[in-house]
Amino acid sequence: MSFSTVFIRRPVATLLLTVALLLAGGLSFSLLPVAPLPQVDFPYIVVNAAMPGASPETMASSVATPLERALGRIAGIVEMTSSSTLGNTQVVLQFDLERNIDGAAREVQAAINTAMSLLPTGMPRNPSYRKANPADMPIMILSLTSETLSRGQLYDLASTVLAQKIAQAEGVGQVSVGGSSLPAVRVDLNPDALNQHGLALDDVRQAISDANSDGPKGAVEQGSQHWQIDGSDQLRSAAEFIPLIIRHNSLEGGQVLRLGDVAEVSDSVENVRNSGFSGGLPAVLLIITRQPAANIIAATDAIHGLLPALRETLGPAVKLKVMDDRSPNIRASLHEAEFTLMVSVALVILVVFAFLRNARATLIPSVAVPVSLIGTFVVMYLCNFSLNNLSLMALIIATGFVVDDAIVMLENIARRIEEGETPLAAALKGASEVGFTVLSMSLSLVAVFIPLLLMGGIPGRLFREFAVTLSAAVLISLLVSLTLTPMLCAKLLQAKPALLVAPRQKRFARLFAQLAQHYRASLEWALDHSRLMLVILLSTIVLNFYLFAIVPKTLFPQQDSGRLRGQAVADQSISFQALQEKLADFRQILAADPAVANVAGFSGGGGRGSGGGGANTGSFFITLKPIDQREPMTVVASRLRKELAKVAGATLYLNPGQDLRIGGREGNAQYQFSLKSDDLELLRAATPRVEAVMRQLPELVDVSGDEQNKGLQTRLVIDRTAAARYGVDIEMISALLNNSFGQRQVSTIYNPLNQYRVVMEVGQAYQSSPDILEQVYVISGDGARVPISTFARIEPSNAPLAVNHLGQFAATTFSFNLAPDIPLETGQAAILKALQPLHLPVAVQASFAGTAGAAQDTQNDMPIMILAALLAVYIVLGMLYESYVHPLTIISTLPSAGVGALLALLLCRTELSLIALIGIILLIGIVKKNAILMIDFALDAERRLGMSPREAILEACVKRFRPIMMTSLAALLGALPLLFGTDGDAELRRPLGITIVGGLIGSQLLTLYTTPVVYLYLDRLRHWALRRWHGRAKPLPLESQL
Repeated sequence: MSFSTVFIRRPVATLLLTVALLLAGGLSFSLLPVAPLPQVDFPYIVVNAAMPGASPETMASSVATPLERALGRIAGIVEMTSSSTLGNTQVVLQFDLERNIDGAAREVQAAINTAMSLLPTGMPRNPSYRKANPADMPIMILSLTSETLSRGQLYDLASTVLAQKIAQAEGVGQVSVGGSSLPAVRVDLNPDALNQHGLALDDVRQAISDANSDGPKGAVEQGSQHWQIDGSDQLRSAAEFIPLIIRHNSLEGGQVLRLGDVAEVSDSVENVRNSGFSGGLPAVLLIITRQPAANIIAATDAIHGLLPALRETLGPAVKLKVMDDRSPNIRASLHEAEFTLMVSVALVILVVFAFLRNARATLIPSVAVPVSLIGTFVVMYLCNFSLNNLSLMALIIATGFVVDDAIVMLENIARRIEEGETPLAAALKGASEVGFTVLSMSLSLVAVFIPLLLMGGIPGRLFREFAVTLSAAVLISLLVSLTLTPMLCAKLLQAKPALLVAPRQKRFARLFAQLAQHYRASLEWALDHSRLMLVILLSTIVLNFYLFAIVPKTLFPQQDSGRLRGQAVADQSISFQALQEKLADFRQILAADPAVANVAGFSGGGGRGSGGGGANTGSFFITLKPIDQREPMTVVASRLRKELAKVAGATLYLNPGQDLRIGGREGNAQYQFSLKSDDLELLRAATPRVEAVMRQLPELVDVSGDEQNKGLQTRLVIDRTAAARYGVDIEMISALLNNSFGQRQVSTIYNPLNQYRVVMEVGQAYQSSPDILEQVYVISGDGARVPISTFARIEPSNAPLAVNHLGQFAATTFSFNLAPDIPLETGQAAILKALQPLHLPVAVQASFAGTAGAAQDTQNDMPIMILAALLAVYIVLGMLYESYVHPLTIISTLPSAGVGALLALLLCRTELSLIALIGIILLIGIVKKNAILMIDFALDAERRLGMSPREAILEACVKRFRPIMMTSLAALLGALPLLFGTDGDAELRRPLGITIVGGLIGSQLLTLYTTPVVYLYLDRLRHWALRRWHGRAKPLPLESQL
């Protein structure tokens, strides 16, 4: 009794089990989260530290280096990068994929605590960390605008109220606030008034600090009563600071010198050198990124749930708008994928009907396919998978697979009914006959994914969810084909009229019979010219190696996300006001483009908790219109680059937003190439040479380096001997300059919700020229006022605007995009070739980073993945057939499929990406089904009917011609809708459809002839080996007895 017999004879139990599976699948589907891709994010933690006024070099040496040394001891760090700009340092840690981010966060905090004793005492706050990738595309951008509130007040609301609440939402990693800074009382000193009154800057700083306090006062008690003691020691606004007494001189008639006499005091912001905009209006932005591994849809839904309450908190004077939201695009893409899935199911069922021409027969796979797919949702839910582009692609491809088992079972039972058996008898015998065939087809297909499930890194993470989903669908289909399908055949198929000979079907039956006869005749010719067919097969093997070598390769297809991230870089000596003019020009060009829906951005850093930004840079977030209202994103970007290039003195680099982002360094473009060295001078000498050759390459666009060491600097050359004669030390000079020009935070105003600073520096009107240094006096040890010019001279020089490290070494990273129609592999090869004549020093190490580095590693691993899949299939088939030879016959079908897939990629001008590689590996599992159908029948014919190998394989090919054509067309049409998507992620699915359709066409044209030839050659080889080793031919192996 076969496995299927129980289910055929118990139809009620079989139907109830099917209904239970459908209910469980439907419930699981409703519980599955939604995401653009499987979880492939590296764990990232970013550490931020601030010291206002400190130069990039100071931040790098005194802040970044101690932090890097402490953080570098943490286990599991894959890459550590840092960037130090004016007053800010940001250290990005990328951990191993298997590292638990919460455990890593605890170790990061411990490392920060360890480094605290080595950090400067002038830092206003301890370094902080967040679990987020700063280079990741934001999941949402909110804008705050108001006609009545200042940007400082808006920033206060954003950072104090909104950011705190939003950061608590599930999945939110970091909320950066840009466009302004916290409110502050600014004290803009008048150096002429200070000199007139003989007042030192440090006297003013000390007076402000002493006059503003918030210390404990204690309490008093009397009898049964208790009184808290409070005092008016807190100054909270500029109006209260203006009358502050700086000096009281009793010798001059009690003359009082107040703060307002020597400074302009105003309610302003901590840092006046920043700005933000959204939709053409001044704005404060909240840029929200997710935690690594967090679900985007769940995070954005949680944020949307908070917005009504937050708007109510802000009041009518403040407008809170969603400037950008990734979730609608993701949902639209998944809806498109779901529609594609339904089209695939319909096409597959149409194939069945076209061949069987019978509604009852067509109903059977029409039930089996949805049951198999819906049942797969149960496995996806149990494995904590999501509904994403890859898992839905697995289900789309699975439609062609799951119907194969039902077709093989249905066709065999239908053929027996045509021969005169009753439906029940045909179902019992037919299910028993093809049970091993169906098992072989399914298990060998699942075997393809075994090596991929064991892989690590990005390919392993991407493949795992796809492979498990597809394998689950195939295995559930196997169970359905052995249980539900034969039971339905027994109940629905009719003995009379015969399935394919009814009057309305005779024309199709006659046509197909003629096709089969033509195939038989052509196959006999091929068997008579077997050497020619073998040469053709060997030629396809060689052609595979050639095509694999020449086909362009990349890591991941370019998606049309409808989002561009722009980084404006101006001349390194540009002032803040001049930079704003350049940004306004860029903003006007972007807004005028018909494809652009909205533009937002900021300059000057993001305030507290942000990594800041260079003084000559600005960030743009560009949202394009829906894809049906514009050209492809690559066309839009190319058009914008031409217009943006018209702005002199600045460049706006455009970086297309992608769902898959590798690397934590924020670049001006999609790909990175890095130089690092322990010799800073060698690195600085090599950097301009490398950048120059990269800019000349026609394969690249948007080439830029992050080294910025040409910023203008006013350098004080101090005569230490002369300074010592006046009683002046270096610490006094440093404090004087910080008080004058460092926007020094000299006091704190405490508020129930936040703390605000009192910022002191020389007024902006006196900072128009470095000559102001000649008007600055330092107070010597004996109280004398000494001009700086008496012991120091001023020299103009250059200074870096940013200092970058990679793995604790000084580093320069070049960002680049690819020119239209240029594959990543071609761009990488062009860079490496261009660097050869430069003969870079050994101490300067060059390597691709981020996505480009991962692509390079993956390209080297592609052949290994294909070979591993082939080996796994051979082992499984060898175990099933108990033979070393017959698995080779089955695998011989693969070269023609590989040629078809690679030729299709070349003809469609599509790169061999991870998605296309999935298609090639899938072909290993698809095309072997034809050979399995042939070989199983041939072996059975040799055993039972005593046919010769030639007669057996000839009969097998003709008898199995119909199911072979049905299964191949079902797989081809199931993948065909992948070629015709219209949403932004269609480019993600298209390579999979191209490889499968091309591979199936190539395979179908050749394997119907080469497989029988290989079968006969290997059969002769087996008999020759048995005679040589044992002196006689052994009986057929175990598979012939199944």
